[in-house]
Formats: sequence, C-alpha cells, structure tokens
Amino acid sequence: MTLESRLDDWSRGWRGPVFAALVALIAGLPGLFAMPPLDRDESRFAQATSQMLETGDYVVIKFQDQPRFKKPVGIHWLQAASVKLFSDAEDRRIWAYRIPSLLGAMLAAAACAWGAAALFDPRTGLLAGAILGSSFLLSSEAFIAKTDAALCGTTTLAMAALARIYAAHLRGEASNKWTKLAFWIGLSAAALIKGPVGLLVAFFALVGLGVWDRKAAWMKDLGWTWGLILFAAVVLPWAMMITVATDGAFWGAAVGGDLAPKLAGGQEGHAGPFGYHALVAPILTFPGTLLLPAGLALAWTGRREPGVRFAVCWLVPTWLMFEILPTKLIHYELPAYGALAMLMAATVRAPLGKLVRRIGAGLSVFAGLVLAVVAIYGQAQFGTGADLAWTVLAAGLALGAGIAGAVLLLRHHSARALVTAGVLGIGAHVALTAGLLPRLEPLFLSKDVADALDHAKLSPRSGAAGPVAVTGYSEPSLIFQLGTATELTDGEGAAQAILEGRPAVVEGREDKPFRDGLAEQGLTPRPVAVIPGLNYSDGDRERLTIYRGEPQVPEPDDAEIPETSPPETAR
Repeated sequence: MTLESRLDDWSRGWRGPVFAALVALIAGLPGLFAMPPLDRDESRFAQATSQMLETGDYVVIKFQDQPRFKKPVGIHWLQAASVKLFSDAEDRRIWAYRIPSLLGAMLAAAACAWGAAALFDPRTGLLAGAILGSSFLLSSEAFIAKTDAALCGTTTLAMAALARIYAAHLRGEASNKWTKLAFWIGLSAAALIKGPVGLLVAFFALVGLGVWDRKAAWMKDLGWTWGLILFAAVVLPWAMMITVATDGAFWGAAVGGDLAPKLAGGQEGHAGPFGYHALVAPILTFPGTLLLPAGLALAWTGRREPGVRFAVCWLVPTWLMFEILPTKLIHYELPAYGALAMLMAATVRAPLGKLVRRIGAGLSVFAGLVLAVVAIYGQAQFGTGADLAWTVLAAGLALGAGIAGAVLLLRHHSARALVTAGVLGIGAHVALTAGLLPRLEPLFLSKDVADALDHAKLSPRSGAAGPVAVTGYSEPSLIFQLGTATELTDGEGAAQAILEGRPAVVEGREDKPFRDGLAEQGLTPRPVAVIPGLNYSDGDRERLTIYRGEPQVPEPDDAEIPETSPPETAR
C-alpha cells in the first residue's frame, strides 16, 4: 500500500479532522506539562484566572489589586473551568490553565482539515490540518495559557464552516444548518476571547470573495437573523456586566490603553518593519516549511480554483492587516495560518515545479538549522553536561527534519517529504520544549525561587505564615507561583517583612537598602539560598537572595565571654 493510499484511508469522513487534532495533541501535550510558568503574558492570564476562582468574581479581571482591562473574559472562563475540573486554584499547577490552549490548537487543526476537505478533497484536508497542527507556532502556543491558540481554534472553526458553505453554494447545494451554527459559534467565541480579531478575519474574507466572484447572493444563506441573535446572546451579557461593574472603565482602558498604542506604534518595544511576519514564517511553519514557496505560488497560478480563491481571500487581507500594524508579535498572524496550511497542502496534488522545490528545500534546511542552533546555544549558555543528550536529540531531529524533507522534495516525493519532515519535526519540538528548555534552570528564576522557598518551608504552599515579600524582581510568574498576596515592595519593605517574621526575596540591586533597613533595627539578615539567572523578559542578569523571616538579634561586639575551666586530667 502506497503512502498516498494510506492518506486516503486516514482522511475519509471524520477520520481526517480527528487525525489532524491528534497531530496537534502530540505536538503540544508534552510541553504543557514540562514547561514552567512563562513570563509575562501567560502568568498574567493564569494569575488573573486564579483570582477569579479565589474571589468568585468572574466579571472583573484583576492582577493582584490592579485592574487588567485589556482582553475580554473568554479565556479566563475557559481556564477557570479547566482548573475546577482538573486541579485547584491553591495548587498553582500551570498545566491546568493551559488545557484550553491545547484544545484550541486541536480545534484549529481539526477545523482546518474539515474546511479544506470541502474546498479540495479529504486527503488535502488531512494534510492541511496536520501542517497547521504540527507547525512550530501553533504547537508552541498550544502549551501557553493565553488567548492565541484558543483564538486560532475558534476563528479557524468559523472560517472552515464558511468554506463549507461557500463550497456548497458552488455545487448548487443548500448549506447544512449545523455548519452555519459552527460559523456563528466560532465567531461568538472568538469575540469573547480576543474582541474583534475573529470578526475582522471573516469580514475581510467575505468582502474579498464578493469582490473577486462579483457575487454575494450566497452570503444571504449564512443565517444572519438567528446568527446575530446567537452572537449577541454569547457576547452581550458579559459586555453589559463589565460596563456596569467598572462604570465603563474597561472599554476606555481596553481601547485607549491597549488597542490604540498598538495602532499608533510598537507597543512595549514590539515594533517591526513591514514584512516582519513574512520573514519569520519559514521558522514558524516548520516542519511544513518545505511546501511554503509552492503554496504561495499556487495562490497565484491556481487563483481560478474556488478552494485556492477562498484561501487567498482568507490569508491575504488578514496577513496585510498585521503587517501594517506597527506592533509586531509573531503570534498575531496565527488566525491566518489555516489558510496558509490549506494552500501548502493543496500543492501535493500535482508535481511541483523545479524552482519552488529548490526554494522549499533550501528554506526547510535553513529552518531546521536555525532550530538546531537555538538548541545548541541554549545548552551552551544556560545548560549543564546533563542536558547534552536532550540538546543532541533536539538539534539532530530539527536538522534531520529539514534535510530529510529537502532531499525527498527534490526527488519529487512531496507527500513523503511532508510526512517525514512532520514526524521528525514534531519529535524535535517535543525534545526542545519538553526535554531541553525546562532543564535550562537559569532561564526560570521564578520556578527556582519558588522551589527553594518550598524546600526551606518558607512559602505559603508549605504552610508558612504571611505572604512573601519581593523586591527588585516583579515577574508575574513568581506572583502566580507564590500566590495573590505576594508583596512587591522595596528594600525597606523587605526588611519590614523580616521583622514581621515573613521571608523576603531580594534582588542584588536592592540588597543594600534591604540590609540598611535591617541594620537600623539592629538585625542581621539570614540568607537561605542565592538564585542567579537571566530574566529573559528584559535580558537582565539577576541575583535573587532568599532571606528567612526569623529576626536574629546580633551579639554585642563587647559582650563578655564566660570563662570556662579546663577539663581535669585523668589521674
């Protein structure tokens, strides 16, 4: 049995979407359990969700005592449900907060396969879903507890449903009501997760198709009346509650404090030139990179084909929107990756031209080499000899995926090249994110501090009284692991915590005011552990010292030493 015939068997009916979801599960699940809490967005989202569970307030989003008015509440509700089902807020197990992201990645892969099967054929659908599910970008977002994988899942669901409605119209068939329902559910959930992004993706695609086809009558069949009612039923209740609860402050902060700065310039230093997302796409689509040039070429040469036309109208407007946006983050284009995966998968149906095969082979080797270098550099800078096996495995698999895929592609075996590169590439991703990276301890200061406090029985989780005081280091991952009551203070505040019998974590630059504060009280600090490392959020080298919250009164310098008689010698 040939590979093509096996793919045909695996892609029939419901098997294609299920297999694509399984690929996303295999690629993302190991990192979900292995990676420590990440800074900064993941831990902010997880901490805000934890506070919802602690307080019972599921409307107003807060990070400690500060309002967090940036994104809608959808992802927090999903995370809260996951934590209630599988863990507890007090346990601070980050994997429970990541489950909605993994499910979002699986939904995106399955939906991509479902939509592409209608536009092209089941085998192309299976390959499209597998390309998306195994991509380095989505499989990484799958184990990060924030909005992007869930947004990708809901948006891809809506677009896949729209693709099936479009395909049914071209065949002269009526659209399935369940397909229309999937379209509106996807849009509603996307809006509750990240505001207008999903709506814009669908809107741009509809406008593009209407202009290209010069027909829009089929769009009347989307179920607008009941669909808009469903959308309002999902989105409006929380929107009204948050408006009342914050007296409208949420919208002012979300639009004026978050969205507007992204439109005006590179928010928080995340600026980039036009074309930034295109430049990083070969890395982020790996291990499917080898078909990227062929997919882009198909967007032009196959533009008369309805499936290609739909994918282009989905991909191009969304991609341009984020390229024009001054603020650049690599995950912004994720809602468009389903369209890109469809175009890439569609190229396998026919022999590829010499030029796109050569360019694809070169990009595949380049992407594999970049990931191998990242693994080697990480181990050299932050690892130990014990991490060498994981380094060799991650680097070897990444480079092997790039080279093996390139060789098979150049030999005209595009399907075999994609599957081989995919298997090795997923292995490389697992080795990197679940094997090597979690062992590079200097990169995870917060985890090391939390573990040291637990070991010394000074953390709230180990039953210590009072919150930990932290000065000079304020990363959200530490707050998430130590609890909502963690006190962010200065050197004098840390000294006061010691006086109150609470532990303190002091960064090196705050050590002098901390010691001066203790000296004024006539006390000597009692260090428990010193944690050096790199704060990758800002690139600074940090040195964190943990002090025991048990004040020790120093002995006076002129204290008398009691005299002792020498022991009697035996007679």
